[in-house]
Amino acid sequence: MDEGKIIIVSGPSGSGKTTLHKKLLLSQRLKKKLVKSISVTTRLPRRGEKGGRDYLFINKRQFFDKRRAGHFLEWQKVFDNYYGTPQNTVEQLIRSGKNVLMCIDVKGAGVVARKYPGAVKIFIMPPSMDILEERLKKRGTETLKGLRLRLKVAHREMREAKYYQHIIVNDQLTKALNCLESVILSEIT
Repeated sequence: MDEGKIIIVSGPSGSGKTTLHKKLLLSQRLKKKLVKSISVTTRLPRRGEKGGRDYLFINKRQFFDKRRAGHFLEWQKVFDNYYGTPQNTVEQLIRSGKNVLMCIDVKGAGVVARKYPGAVKIFIMPPSMDILEERLKKRGTETLKGLRLRLKVAHREMREAKYYQHIIVNDQLTKALNCLESVILSEIT
């Protein structure tokens, strides 16, 4: 049996990467071709998120215990919270021939790509910084200080896009999703 591939979707906060990630998992074109890597996080669930489906929500002490035990393929502090990818789960999935879809930040993507050079890295780019700022404001989850920090980090993350095999500008969700599906199909078949 052939090993599966790791497909990484990254982009700045507000780029639409999580929305696209969710839609990919429901895609008829990719049905049964992708499995989701569920990240561990110390942040609180957002409205509509469910533990075990969207993230594995744990506290910081549990996270640090898992980190010390070598539980994570990669882990990062993103803003005020920690995120990590369970290593054993990913390894078991790719060994069993499954293509693993990860929605992780730019730093985490670099760590995974160094450990798995065959990983496919796809960067979701916002159409402009103004649109990115509007998207973040519409979320209604950020203070002014938090918004400024996310925009500063977005600038830095977008400079890393050149290290990805594919860059998709998310100016229209349907168009971006179609492009993303086509890229993934070309990489896994």
